[in-house]
Amino acid sequence: MGKISGLKWAAWGAVAALGLAAAAQAEEVGRVGVDWVGNDIVIEALADPKVAGVTCHISYFDRSLWDRVSKGNWFEDPSNSSIACRQTGPIVLGDIDTSADGEVVFSEGRSLIFKSLRVTRIFDAENQVLVYLTHANEVMDGSAKMSISTVPLWQR
Repeated sequence: MGKISGLKWAAWGAVAALGLAAAAQAEEVGRVGVDWVGNDIVIEALADPKVAGVTCHISYFDRSLWDRVSKGNWFEDPSNSSIACRQTGPIVLGDIDTSADGEVVFSEGRSLIFKSLRVTRIFDAENQVLVYLTHANEVMDGSAKMSISTVPLWQR
């Protein structure tokens, strides 16, 4: 792959990441320091943009400047993440994707270009449940690190 071709792929990746990030906005609600060099665990709240009444909380590791300098990997954070989704009001389903692949509802860059943290919503019609999956998306290698949470659609 030549230099021009590589630049085209990098530009395409940046544009795609920006487009996915527009799907939903997460708001930081907590930050826990885990060591003396400034590494933190960040907790963000994410309201599903197409399902009123559902909020997910995502946690992930945020590396400090000191950690980046000492390890020499400036532009990348670990793929580890966790998710918990709950009903926070009356649930109203919008025009959601009901295919088995689901729909990306949130994406946030975890490296300069090639890795993002994603939340995908999958509708389990048989059990009347929304399944939320958080995982890293990497261009070169996929990530097996993931977490799921479910929100039932039935009422008592």
